[in-house]
Amino acid sequence: MSPARPGPRPAQTRRPGSNARKRTRPGDATGASSRARSKPGTAKPTSARTAAQGRKGGRGNSQRSGATQVGHKRASGPRTGPRTASSAGRGLGGTQVEGRQAVRELLLAGRRRVTEVLVTEQQDDHPRQAAHDALQDIVDIAVDLNVPVREVSRARLRREARTDAPQGVIAHAEPLPEHLVEDLLAREAGNPFLVAVDGVTDPGNLGSLIRSAECAGVTGFVLPRHRAVHVTPAVTKASAGAVEYMPMAVVGGLPTAISRLRSAGIWVVGLDAAGEQALFDIAIDARLGICLVLGAEGKGLSRLSRQRCDLVANLPLLGHLSSLNVATAGAVACYEVARRRAAGPG
Repeated sequence: MSPARPGPRPAQTRRPGSNARKRTRPGDATGASSRARSKPGTAKPTSARTAAQGRKGGRGNSQRSGATQVGHKRASGPRTGPRTASSAGRGLGGTQVEGRQAVRELLLAGRRRVTEVLVTEQQDDHPRQAAHDALQDIVDIAVDLNVPVREVSRARLRREARTDAPQGVIAHAEPLPEHLVEDLLAREAGNPFLVAVDGVTDPGNLGSLIRSAECAGVTGFVLPRHRAVHVTPAVTKASAGAVEYMPMAVVGGLPTAISRLRSAGIWVVGLDAAGEQALFDIAIDARLGICLVLGAEGKGLSRLSRQRCDLVANLPLLGHLSSLNVATAGAVACYEVARRRAAGPG
């Protein structure tokens, strides 16, 4: 029988279970030059995906040539969407987006203004037709949204890129909106499914984790402001556009944020190799508010983060290796919580 949902409680509340948790050494994550710009266009959030889906039977309405394609209209009226936090501090980032899927989702989501899309010059005898079609689809969507599009040489795009393989397209946009922890707590009628990361500095891991979390139904993400990677071009590319749909909060200190979550009645479960029990065996009702806390590979959870969690669980490792990277461990953990939330009582 799963215990009742915890009410507000101070950070010193004893962790669930019959025995007090021993403090153990943290494990791993599984347990752990200048640019001439065209006049910016404005995305239209309400019509982006409809416009993309309405183009069937060819793309004859958007003829391309070597010349720059520019959208001149601006949407009238106030721009809607999540409130953007103060620019003080590092913030979330995300102003440069690279990769075909990431740029496509940026345009379709319509949650922030896109100022420009750069694409490589294409030849009629392009050796990879699928890649050519994907780029043309991005151009069509951008033109529909009146977002300026510029064709540049491959050398120019490589100079502009911050990742090894921008896949022929780069977009510039407003920063991602930064949410408050209170915003995340209010989701899912007060029963949010959150993920927090502790000291994750690899952009590929963070992007992959955000992608898996979004697919598993996570409703919010918590990032430390210091000693952690935020949303870089590599993160947006690895997330395949998931950053456009994942509400994220940046906090000054993760242990303090964990205490706030617990005081709001959220179960906080750390994931670490030295956890007391397997994640699959913990006795909590995942349909209630829950937050998974994931540490960096190698270092695992910090001491204070471990102490603030309600409990610390592990992922059983049955092979010869002693760890999973944080993106893989996080994907497994997110889907275990998603399974429990979908299963209902019992």
